Amino acid sequence: MFVSYLYRKFKNFLIELGKFAVLVIGVIKFLPRIFKDNKLIFEQMVHIGFNSLVLVSIIGLFTGAVSSWQVAYQIKGMMPYSYLGSATPKAIIIELGPVLAAIVLAGRVGASISAELGTMKVTEQIDALQAMGINPLRYLAMPKIVATTTMMPILVIYASAIAIFGSYVVAVLFLDVPGATFLSGFKRTFELSDVMAAIVKALFFGVTISSIGCYVGFETKGGAQGVGLSTIKSFVISAAMILIIDALLWNFLIGM
Repeated sequence: MFVSYLYRKFKNFLIELGKFAVLVIGVIKFLPRIFKDNKLIFEQMVHIGFNSLVLVSIIGLFTGAVSSWQVAYQIKGMMPYSYLGSATPKAIIIELGPVLAAIVLAGRVGASISAELGTMKVTEQIDALQAMGINPLRYLAMPKIVATTTMMPILVIYASAIAIFGSYVVAVLFLDVPGATFLSGFKRTFELSDVMAAIVKALFFGVTISSIGCYVGFETKGGAQGVGLSTIKSFVISAAMILIIDALLWNFLIGM
């Protein structure tokens, strides 16, 4: 009985994986139309990028502030607080900035994509597009995936910069670290390879969030309740995949 249950689950997983691969291949096929469909992509870039700035700013600022407090707590009595400028920004750029920004955007962007496409699916708007000869992958999925993948590195770098600023403010105002000392430590440990690693992570996260959001949206069933379930499913899967991809990329990127 248990073996039969596992078999059905594994079979369903392979079917879902195959459908997801078909979606990704279909989107790749329409990538040459990026310049022809630039208006659709630009609209999505504004929605995904510009409209996320306030949320990303808040997350980044308080992430940096908490990072300074946490590092100060860990090194208290062992190292002077002047090391905050060396340790905190590096951790933010490599890990905290990309991962936290991606998880937040999985909730805002990925879930939004699933809700939008899921609503179109259950109200038969996607069927109407197909009846008019418009491919949903080209008109709906491709612009969202391209826009998310393009904007994600920008948002990650922005979030990291805001987080470093938050870390600087806490170090200077609350931990009595001279601003020049903090900046000197940051300059001493800053490496361009760390920024490149963050950008690579952001690209992977952008593709993951948007493609999962599109797939879950296209597979939505069951009316309004189905749309709600798809929204939750999109965020949960995206958040889990972000952490898995981050772990898989870690050794490769650190060795760059």
